Amino acid sequence: MRDNSTLVRAVVAFLALPGVVAFAVPIVVGLSGGHRARHLPIAITLLAGGTLLLLWCVREFYVAGHGTLAPWAPPQRLVTTGPYRISRNPMYVGVTTILLGWSAFWASWVLLAYAVTVLCAFYLRVILSEEPWAVRHFGTDWQEYTSRVPRWIV
Repeated sequence: MRDNSTLVRAVVAFLALPGVVAFAVPIVVGLSGGHRARHLPIAITLLAGGTLLLLWCVREFYVAGHGTLAPWAPPQRLVTTGPYRISRNPMYVGVTTILLGWSAFWASWVLLAYAVTVLCAFYLRVILSEEPWAVRHFGTDWQEYTSRVPRWIV
């Protein structure tokens, strides 16, 4: 059983990383833009789906990986369960989905550009940092995993 400090680190990491990127920034931008809520069915579907996916991923990192989503407390085990059976980066898919939901909610081109920018940053982070780290830490398990699970969705 993990101690409470791992749980605290997981909560802090969630609030500090996707909490800011996927919620705080878009809400501030959306509210400051003076737009009224629009496209509610699409927005709510994207926001709810992305949030549920993100929370599922955070749970898998904590339960199966014995770590957090933060680079300062990464998973100790390779996570291949839950949504990680379908995508190697479902957390980023979830955050991007949330950002598209905010963009639809406020019909904001600024938030759409933000979503695309964040997605590009995720891609660079995966290629330049996360995958090399996974190769070093998980070796042949990582190689086998990458041979059967796509980086994103397809």
